[in-house]
Amino acid sequence: MRANKTQETDADVSRYLAAIEDPGRRADCQALAELMSRVTGRPARMWGPGIVGFGVHRYRYESGREGEICAVGFASRKGEIVLYGLDIADEPGTLAGKLGKFKTGKSCLYIKRLADVDLTVLSDMVQVVARNRLANDA
Repeated sequence: MRANKTQETDADVSRYLAAIEDPGRRADCQALAELMSRVTGRPARMWGPGIVGFGVHRYRYESGREGEICAVGFASRKGEIVLYGLDIADEPGTLAGKLGKFKTGKSCLYIKRLADVDLTVLSDMVQVVARNRLANDA
């Protein structure tokens, strides 16, 4: 069976964060790392060369394909910060409506800067992920 392209690595998260050129984006990503680590209770780990992830989500599709990915995480991309794993966090459909300014992708949220979102709501969304995806991931 084919392995996932994005896998957990031993790369240094602080080096990744320090290499973000824009000081505002770098500060936002450092704050996200602190928030996600605090809420999930998991340390930041690099997934592939550019995703900072927290915890491990093991999944199995109906086809039988299995894999692992970070339960929740983020990446600094060219024009925005991508938030991963929050697609399951909108219970019962009210949190995203309170989050603030963002766009959605296949299973991601895209924000320009952290000031565009309500950090309490973001924390709540990360907590939902931790409760649903990390309960058995010690």
